[in-house]
Amino acid sequence: MNQITPQPTVATLYLSAPVMAQLINDIGVHACLSGIADNIRADFSRWNEFDKSARVANHSKDGVIELMPISDNSLYSFKYVNGHPKNTRIGLSTVMAFGVLADVDTGVPLLLSELTLTTALRTAATSALAAKTLARPNSRVMALIGNGAQSEFQAVAFQHIVGIEEIRLFDVDPAATEKLVRNLKDSGLKLSVYQSTAEAVKGADIITTVTADKTNATIITPEMIEPGMHINGVGGDCPGKTELHTEVLSMSRVFVEYAPQSRVEGDIQHMPADFAVTELWEVLVGNLPGRQSANEVTVFDSVGFALEDYSALRFMRGVALELGMGEMIALIPEMADPKNLFGVLRSAPNALRRVA
Repeated sequence: MNQITPQPTVATLYLSAPVMAQLINDIGVHACLSGIADNIRADFSRWNEFDKSARVANHSKDGVIELMPISDNSLYSFKYVNGHPKNTRIGLSTVMAFGVLADVDTGVPLLLSELTLTTALRTAATSALAAKTLARPNSRVMALIGNGAQSEFQAVAFQHIVGIEEIRLFDVDPAATEKLVRNLKDSGLKLSVYQSTAEAVKGADIITTVTADKTNATIITPEMIEPGMHINGVGGDCPGKTELHTEVLSMSRVFVEYAPQSRVEGDIQHMPADFAVTELWEVLVGNLPGRQSANEVTVFDSVGFALEDYSALRFMRGVALELGMGEMIALIPEMADPKNLFGVLRSAPNALRRVA
């Protein structure tokens, strides 16, 4: 009697943007931020198990489209993401993304998910994890420069993971700040609005910059820096797009996600090739020190790294399966005979007539 080999499932869990929004609301933004941050810490702590590479970017006059792949010996993930600062003028988001989580042994895609909402969560979770590791432990006041689409996520992450109590706000667009204040009016945060970056950062423990313009800006300059500050540079994330004056970097200890990518895309793109940086994972596992004194100025030059998306996708898939959310879709064809791909066409009604 011939033994029949069972056919593996090829159904893919699909999490659309509306489903993801419902999932996040069901378990809460705080729980999502904490869960993703925990996954990032766990995955960064096994850094050497991953096959890593810098993202592949295609640049145009007004933006960039990128692919961000990574894998270990179990799972592979990638993210498609864009950055087009002018999109808001035509009613589109500056950043839009989707991603895949796949089984390494077979290549079967396990998850196809929106990543626009999830990217905002994972970026904020990464920022807060880095600040929890690098900033002074008693940090309670943060200046948030740039109050666009990512800003509320950053504010809430720093509130619940770091312990920030007051957010000092500035944006060149007052409407963006007004939007943030409306969205976070019931958050428990003290929200203070300022008329300039210099006013907002004065006396802050942490400065977070999350601006969108694709330009070599100098939003934070040396005279704004006070002893002991931690700077969370989020907006400088591609060639030609920076936020920090080079002297700010020179006077600080700088931490990055993945140095080969950060030297091309981060604020350190303008520094010499031998400029000293520390990858965050080295601090998380205890190989290298983080902050070494209360007066030291630290910078997290964040550009976003594929491992963070891997961590976020793992978290969202786990929650979706637990809650029974999402839709199982046939992203790839099922075949009774895996060598007979053409047979899939023959089994579809009128398929051959249409392709003939």
